[in-house]
Amino acid sequence: MQSCIVVGAGLSGLVAARTLSDAGVRVTVIESEHKVGGRMRTDRVRDGVFDHGAQFFTVRSDRFAEMVQTWISAGVAAEWTLGFADASGEHQEDGHSRYKGTRGMTAIAEHLARNLDVKTGLEAKELRLGESGWEVVAKGWTYTADALVLTAPAPTALALVDRNAVSLPVEAREALESISYEPCIAVMALLDGEGAVPDPGGVQVGGDPLFWVADNRKKGISEVPAVTIHAGPEWSREQMPEDDEKVAALLLEEAKDYLGPDVKATEVYRWEYSMPASPYEEQFVYVEGPYPLVFCGDAYAGPKMEGAALSGLAAAERLLEVR
Repeated sequence: MQSCIVVGAGLSGLVAARTLSDAGVRVTVIESEHKVGGRMRTDRVRDGVFDHGAQFFTVRSDRFAEMVQTWISAGVAAEWTLGFADASGEHQEDGHSRYKGTRGMTAIAEHLARNLDVKTGLEAKELRLGESGWEVVAKGWTYTADALVLTAPAPTALALVDRNAVSLPVEAREALESISYEPCIAVMALLDGEGAVPDPGGVQVGGDPLFWVADNRKKGISEVPAVTIHAGPEWSREQMPEDDEKVAALLLEEAKDYLGPDVKATEVYRWEYSMPASPYEEQFVYVEGPYPLVFCGDAYAGPKMEGAALSGLAAAERLLEVR
């Protein structure tokens, strides 16, 4: 294996690509969005800066700790807090550090993507497995490689494979079909004045419809009051088809105790595959062959950012074994 195509520039895809590239493999990353990061998403609404996907991350394993330390040394990640307020307003600490991106979560992804061949704004539409390897077609461009890594949520990855009549072993298909996800609707609210989210800037409500509220100014990534509101999974599932104005109004009402007197602007973002509800037990799904195919992401042997990073790392290391 001398080359690899990674579809998806979220954390799992970027860690896999970085690991392969550092080992001398020629890697091309194809990302349908116009920026890297996946659910590590930082966006602007006017002059407000919002993390509206992944809000923070914790460290439980030595391997992830090593990775995070490189991010801290590079100045793209830092400790945020040891805990947040709960729905009653009481601050809860459990001794585990919560980390953030210093300029938003996307900053970590941008750091990982440095010097990688990343093609953003290109959606992989066609897959072909030929005699000389994998071909991926995106917006009329054709990319070829010895190996293929798919990091999209399992339903999306499986749909891409099936649409292009790529054959999968029964075990691989069953593994992918066993994975399910919970949705999350995020509302970004730009405030006209200070909000009421307690220090250090986050409230883990943990309910439905209101799940999480964060003040991105107190978090240290926005110069103006900018609040992210996450809805719970059941409410998000029910409201997915509704228009943005209705969804924003309903969620702002639920979060009114954390907001200031006036909301200047809102944006709504729908995370259809926000959190794995039934992850696969292994760190990746590997399809053997002269030109291997690997599925990885945060739904493989551990959700959240740590699971995504370790899945991408394990997938890349498995591919390096067959070089």
